[in-house]
Amino acid sequence: MSWVLLAAVFFLPALVFGAIWQLFPSPDEPPRWRTFLATRLERLAARLRPPRPPVYDPFMTLRVQERLGVVADHVRSLELDPHTFARAERIIASQLAYDQLLLEACQLAGVEVQPAAKGDPAERFREEVELASRGWAW
Repeated sequence: MSWVLLAAVFFLPALVFGAIWQLFPSPDEPPRWRTFLATRLERLAARLRPPRPPVYDPFMTLRVQERLGVVADHVRSLELDPHTFARAERIIASQLAYDQLLLEACQLAGVEVQPAAKGDPAERFREEVELASRGWAW
């Protein structure tokens, strides 16, 4: 019981005075009405501003092209080597990685990706042709 009284005597007034103290701004911070008005104006300006088109980094494009070439060479070497252990699983995994890189390249180049099953060779060929027609080489 004495602990409850001790907490009521010391901590309760400190909490009340601390809450009251928060109502008065310090000289360094602006008044609350000004910050409220500034955030409202920023939101309004963000709605009125036209959206900026995304800017793509050319080095990102170069990195994706380089990775596409490396993964394509890896798939070709797996297909040519008949003595590779678990060859089919490695080819499938490499082709799925190649498809993911093609998807990333299509997003960078603005090519529309049509929904297809994973590892669909027809969709892969269409994406490769679209990228090649836009100047991509790997």
